[in-house]
Amino acid sequence: MDLSGVEAFLSWLSGIIWGPFVLIPLLLGTGLYLTIRLGGLQILKLGPALRLGLFTRKDPGSDGDISQFQALTTALAATVGTGNIVGVATAIGIGGPGALFWMWITGLLGMASKYSEAFLGVRFRKTDDAGEKSGGPQYYLERGIPNRLGKFLALFFAIAAVLACFGIGNMTQGNSIASNMENSFNVPTWVTGLVLTAFALVVLVGGIKSIGRVTAGLVPIMIIFYVLGALYILIANIGDVPAAFAQIFTDAFTGTAPIGGFAGSAIIIAVQFGVARGIFSNESGMGSAAIAAAAAKTSHPVRQGLVSMTQTFIDTIIVVTCTGLVIITTGVWDMTDPETGEQISPALMTGEAFSHGLPGEWGHYIVTIGLVMFAGSTILGWSYYGERCIERLLGRRAVMPFRVVFSLVVFIGCTVQLGVVWAFSDVMNGLMALPNLLGLLILSGLVARETKKYLDNDPKLRASTEEVNSFMAGDKAFEEWKTQAIPVVDRT
Repeated sequence: MDLSGVEAFLSWLSGIIWGPFVLIPLLLGTGLYLTIRLGGLQILKLGPALRLGLFTRKDPGSDGDISQFQALTTALAATVGTGNIVGVATAIGIGGPGALFWMWITGLLGMASKYSEAFLGVRFRKTDDAGEKSGGPQYYLERGIPNRLGKFLALFFAIAAVLACFGIGNMTQGNSIASNMENSFNVPTWVTGLVLTAFALVVLVGGIKSIGRVTAGLVPIMIIFYVLGALYILIANIGDVPAAFAQIFTDAFTGTAPIGGFAGSAIIIAVQFGVARGIFSNESGMGSAAIAAAAAKTSHPVRQGLVSMTQTFIDTIIVVTCTGLVIITTGVWDMTDPETGEQISPALMTGEAFSHGLPGEWGHYIVTIGLVMFAGSTILGWSYYGERCIERLLGRRAVMPFRVVFSLVVFIGCTVQLGVVWAFSDVMNGLMALPNLLGLLILSGLVARETKKYLDNDPKLRASTEEVNSFMAGDKAFEEWKTQAIPVVDRT
């Protein structure tokens, strides 16, 4: 069946949705607006949030399914993926080194969006028929905006998320793993498909507690493994690092892209691809991470919101920066293929950069193994996003069949070509973000007001669950959250 026409249409639609006139200004504008309303919370509270998420890790005695750390690693599992390897290379390869600066800006503003959606995910979560917490835009858009608009936005998000999870969170990830295993280690794609499918079945049938345990062990290892490889290259090329930073900041405002063109067009390209790939990497504003946050054991929505906010910092400011600096310092970003005379494909750029920076075949293997771990963990994270949206649409009875079907589809992704699926996934991701961003703007007053009330009492995030219950006693919003009552929302 010739699907070239369908693929061309989806690519055109994706270009509009992710272009300079729809999602890019909406995502940046929403992040900037929330940053202002929250008083720069992502900067002022980053230290306490990192301590709470990475070291304290849990609120003993609080209600939820998994620890705050496990909720963080589940969300990181879904976001730290191919976008951190191929997405960064694409941004720099097309937009030049200045694109990395705009990825940083996207991450910085996105932290405010990530905080807000995670806060709302916990704030409006409910308990399903199996006793598990369920939350995210598919609930907070309806419960926080109690009218027809809220219900429409919630259902729109849930449908888009279910469709997206089979694409960007399943088949495309499996395909990346299978292709790399075949190219690097000569493992047949069907063998990789069988192993991945069995792995997914074993983990996913156990639900969020099983996913949380696996991601809590896997995610730190995979990030440290990849970042250490990058740091070795940067230390070996330490003399080139200051020049790389200078080029990033200069090109962000003057424009130097390998594609050529006049300066003004190069600046526009740097901004467009930096922002688009930054969003693709950290998913801030898409609403997906709020689904994982809603399962966390936390004594107040603000606390988990701040923990979830660090996901964007780790993804963009740490992992993306490492990838980008390796590509720039090794000079691969504007290197040409000696056989064709054309620029190296962004799909190969990160692997080439690591191969240039590390001795022997180490660089090639680090990128391959890193991509396998990144993409494999993404499958786990996105499966949970999909099941929570299926639960919202069809009820708890549909969750187990979804887990089985999702696992089996992994095999399909490993063994077929996916041009149409990639384009379809981009469209569905964009359609997830649109209702969520509108909801964040409508509910921004509630987020700002309840955040200030909590942080006035616990600015360093050191309060115990008993202390939180004490100083929040009598607060209407807090009592609504504790009892999961349908709220009467003041959104001003």
